[in-house]
Parts: sequence; structure tokens; C-alpha cells
Amino acid sequence: MTESAVRIRKLLESPNFDPQLYVKMLSQQSDGDSDLQEHRQKIQNLADETAQKMKKNVYKNYRQFIETAKEISFLESEMYQLSHILTEQKSIMESITQALLSTDKDETSKEMQAAFPKETEELKQRTLTSLLEKVEGGKSIMDTPGRHLVYNGDLQEYDVDNMSPIQKVHAFLMNDCLLIATWLPNRRGAVKYKYNALYDLESFAVVNVKDNPPMKDMFKILMFPDSRIFQAENSKIKKEWLEILDETKKNKVTKDRNKKEQEVPASPARAEVSSSTNPFDEDYEEPANTDESVNLSVEWLQELPEDLDVCIAQRDFEGAVDLLDKFNEFLKDQPVTQKVKELRFKVDERVRQLTEVLVFELSPDRSLRGGPKATRRAVSQLIRLGQSTKACELFLKNRAAAVQTAIRQLRIEGATLLYIHKLCNIFFTSLLETAKEFEMDFAGNTGCYSAFVVWSRSAMKMFVDAFSKQVFDSKESLSTVAECVKVAKEHCKHLIDIGLDLTFTLQSLLVKDIKAALQSYKDIIIEATKHRNSEEIWRKINLMTPEALLKLKEEMRSCGLGSFEQYTGDDCWVNLSYTVVAFTKQLMSFLEEGLKLYFPELHMVLLESLREIILVAVQHVDYSLRCEQDPEKKAFILQNATFLHDIVLPVVERRFEESVGKPAKQLQDLRKSTRPFRVNPESTTSVV
Repeated sequence: MTESAVRIRKLLESPNFDPQLYVKMLSQQSDGDSDLQEHRQKIQNLADETAQKMKKNVYKNYRQFIETAKEISFLESEMYQLSHILTEQKSIMESITQALLSTDKDETSKEMQAAFPKETEELKQRTLTSLLEKVEGGKSIMDTPGRHLVYNGDLQEYDVDNMSPIQKVHAFLMNDCLLIATWLPNRRGAVKYKYNALYDLESFAVVNVKDNPPMKDMFKILMFPDSRIFQAENSKIKKEWLEILDETKKNKVTKDRNKKEQEVPASPARAEVSSSTNPFDEDYEEPANTDESVNLSVEWLQELPEDLDVCIAQRDFEGAVDLLDKFNEFLKDQPVTQKVKELRFKVDERVRQLTEVLVFELSPDRSLRGGPKATRRAVSQLIRLGQSTKACELFLKNRAAAVQTAIRQLRIEGATLLYIHKLCNIFFTSLLETAKEFEMDFAGNTGCYSAFVVWSRSAMKMFVDAFSKQVFDSKESLSTVAECVKVAKEHCKHLIDIGLDLTFTLQSLLVKDIKAALQSYKDIIIEATKHRNSEEIWRKINLMTPEALLKLKEEMRSCGLGSFEQYTGDDCWVNLSYTVVAFTKQLMSFLEEGLKLYFPELHMVLLESLREIILVAVQHVDYSLRCEQDPEKKAFILQNATFLHDIVLPVVERRFEESVGKPAKQLQDLRKSTRPFRVNPESTTSVV
């Protein structure tokens, strides 16, 4: 390192270093751009050197952490063995002491030892019975012999998706199950709660929920395919719940295992008979010397439980599953002996711990950054553990939470169309990435694809809720609605490339809102037409300037009315009424926007809306023909009627049929019924 670099480093490391003063001084002392570039390069070299040293320190600390974790694991194993030896010695000393006591004292002690557990058991059962009397529908829970209360208390249940409070519950933890009871608002006598659910201790997993104020002191109960989240009164009670739940689950596992081991040994006579019978018989047992046929003294087998603990602690999930695969491969063709059972029990306990950690990795409570790829590691290891269904469920829940969070965090822009563009980009990009990641992770599990299709439909509903809230609830114009729906449809088409077509789902979710928008805009056009009709004076239009006339011709030509020019005259005159021209422009605009929104479920809605709009104009012209006495003005009205009947209505019918592929029969019938605008002498009122 050069002398100047050392001087710069000392200056930057000084406690009184002022960046602004340093930059000011440097700019004053430098001769030009070359000096500043050279100084910048020196600082960059210092930054790179510092980064390299920091990286080396991180690697060094990480290696020390791994070595420390292994050492701790070894010490834990030795402490466990030492504790076991001390427990055995204590038991031997107590046995010797008991043997030296007198026979009478010994018998008295045995009677007390036999009576005390019985009293304790009866006390626990009486306590549980008295509590369950307060639970409506909970009397049958005491039918199971040996069941007693371990812990109970009040909890607040929250919704898993939006973390809103649901209800207040009272939980009863028993030695083999967990009872959830809800509070009764209208209590009847001693009854305070109502039976809600009963879960076997082996059917669920307990997961601690990280505090995220104001949501704190929570823990989650995971049971396939659902989950529930509860909040304790404070952190102390939450800790008690987690510890007691874990301890009770372990006690039940130990008790069930001991019970099975007691049932396994058979009588000598039975063993002698079974040794000479068919080995496929249910009573067949391995010979007494079978333990010697399986060599479990291999070093890696002896250290397997500890190695699994180290892998789980270091989050080396792949290494843990590799060890399990190696273990299962080793025991695949080996006989099942007592020592093998003991070793497998230890390994199964680690598998349970590993599964819980992987489940927590995929829980929506974890950070959702990183996209679907961030879940690949946990998902792949769960699949290797034979938990593909659980992996699929947790993966989809994780992605649903990620999509929901992304939609919530999207800032609502002033322009609706701009917001919809951003919303579609976020949602459909996330859906596409999720689909690709799902196909990669679950390529060999075709049974999971139906779950993904169901999830896609629910995700689309989430999208439509946000879409409708911004587009339809804000009462946007029909043209804006049509553009927004068009954007969503185009994004849906991109999913077809991966074999996922959600266009029909999108349409079925939007049909109600689109129908309401069409009818609302139809009512607006009808009201505007009636208002113009009430002020109608049947006079030609003078547009004053050639530019205005040219603009009107372009508008009519873009609407498909190429014959409009025959109704224009010299000196910027139009041989039509202002009311008829304004109505024509609104009608054609409504038709074009309606066709953009069209799908089969809206066929009759669009046709009936067009028919009602046209009928208002036709009835007004018919009424004016009947009421007008001036021949010249009557001829002008008839000219407007001819324009509507012979020019506008055929264009509407043809444009509808070209876009939809079906003839507009209702519009054809309406045109036939209005030809040739005969006066009905019985009608003396105007429809306005």
C-alpha cells in the first residue's frame, strides 16, 4: 500500500472525519478532473480491500461457528450419557437403601407409593370433569379412560389470511389431545363455553409466530390441510403454552412407544411355536440372535442422530436429507431388530424436527421476498422426505400470501388505466413465475397439478377484487372500463403458453360488474337523449368552419358511416338535426366499447341495451312526424328518420355481427318494425 493510500485510510478512519468538509477541501486542492479521478480510484481500491477483508472474516467466523456447533453437539451427547450414568447410580443407591429398610416400613412405603399416584390421577380427572361441565357438548370427552387435564387458558383466535381477530376461545390441553372451546355470549347456568374442535396431539404441529407489533405473543397450530393462529395474554403465557405443548407431545410419543414395546415380547411357548411355523404368519418373530446380523457399529451410524442435529441447526437441509437417504438405503434389506427400532426412533424424531423447520420455512409468516425461487429449497427437501402433498399446500399458501401482499403494497395512482397496467403486470407476472416454479418443483407429482389449478382460480378472484374496486366502484367511463378489461384479457392470453387458460375464469368473475356498467352507461345515454329531444327544434346544423365539418366527417367515417357525406352541404352546413348527430355519435361509441367488453354471457345484455337506446330516438322521430304540420319541416324530420333507418341501423347490425359472429336479430326486428316511420293516429304522446 502506498504512502498516500495509508494517509487516506487514516483520514477516513478518524473519529472526527467530516465527509462534506473533506470533499470541499479536495475540490479546492485538485488541479482538475484527472486528480479527482485518481483520488476516486484510490478510495475505490480501499473500499475493495476492506470488502475482501470483511469477506474473509465472515468466512472465518462461519467456519468457527460450524466447528463450535459440532463441538456443542458432541458435548451435549457426552452430557446426556453422563446424566444417564448418574441417574442409574442414583437408582442403584435408592434400591440398596430400600433393601436395608425393614419389611414393615418397606410395605408401608409401597402402599403409599401405590396410593399417591392414584390420588393424583383421580384429582386430575376430577379437575378435568369439573371444567368440561362448563363446555357445551364436551361431556363425551371424558369417555376415554386415563385422559386428564394438563393445562388450560384463554386465547384470542385470529384469521390466518388477514390477521383480523375472530373470536375468544378457551383451550384445554389434555395428555392426548387439545380441545378448543368458544365463549358463549349468552351463558346458561354453569355453561361458559361451546365445543369447537378436538385435535389429537399427533395430528398437528406447533409453530412459534415471530412478533410483529401490534401482532405479538402468537403461535400457530398446523394441521393438514388447515391452520389456526392464537394470541396469548402476554409473552410469559405464550412461552408456557409452547413449552407445555411440546413436552406433552413428547410424553405421549414416549408413552405410546413404551406401550408398543410391552406388547411385543411373547411367551416362551409362543416363541417356540412361531419359530417353527410359517415366517409369513403374523406371530412370526425373528430369532434371538438376530441383533448380531445387523452391524450398527459403523461410525456414521453411531453419529447419525448428532449429525442430523448439526445439519438442522446449521440449516443444511440437503445434507440432512442426504443422510436420511443413506440411512434408509442401508436398512432397506436389513431385518428389523430391537436395536434397529431404537435407532430408527431416534432418527424419526429428527425427521419430525426437520419437517417442522421446513414447514416454518414455507409459512407465510416468513419473508416473502425473493419470489417463488426462494421456496425451492424447502419444497424440494419436503418432497424428498415423502411430504409432497404438504409441500404443495404450503408452497401455494406461501405464494398466495406473496401475491396478496404485492397487491396491497401497490400504490393507487390517480389514473385508473395506469394502476390497472401495474396491477396486471404484478399479478400475472407473479402467477407466471409461480406456475413455472411449480412445474419445476413438482414435475414428478402430477397429482398436485389439480391443486395448482384450484389455487389459480382463487388467486384470480383476489385479482378481480382489487380490479373491480378500482375500475367499477369508482364509476369510470365505459371507454376506461373497456380498456382496463382489454388489458386484463391480454395478460390472460400470455398464460396460455404454459397451458393455463384463465380467460373464462376472469370473464365469469367480471360478468356481474360489466353487466352493471353497461346498463348504467345505457341509462346515461337514454337520459341525455331524452333531454336533447325535449329541446329539439328540427333545424340544420351550421358548423361555421370547414375544419369543424372535416372533423365531423372523420368522426363519422371512423364509426363506419361512410355515407354521411351525402348529408353535408355547402358552406359548412349539415342536412341533419343536432339531436340526431349527437345521438349517432353516442350510439356508435357505446357499440364499440360494448364489443370490446363482449363475451357470450353478455350477448343479450348488450343487444337489449342497444335496442332500448335506439328505441328512444326512433319513438321521438315518429312522434315528431305525427305532430308536425309544417310540410317543409316535416320533410326535414323524414330526412333524419331515413338517415337513422337506412344508414345508422344497418351499420350497427353489420358491426355487431362482424365482431360477435351472430346476427343481431333483435335489432333487425326493430328496424323492420319502424319502416317506413308511418304515423300512428292513435298515438298522441311523446316518449321522452
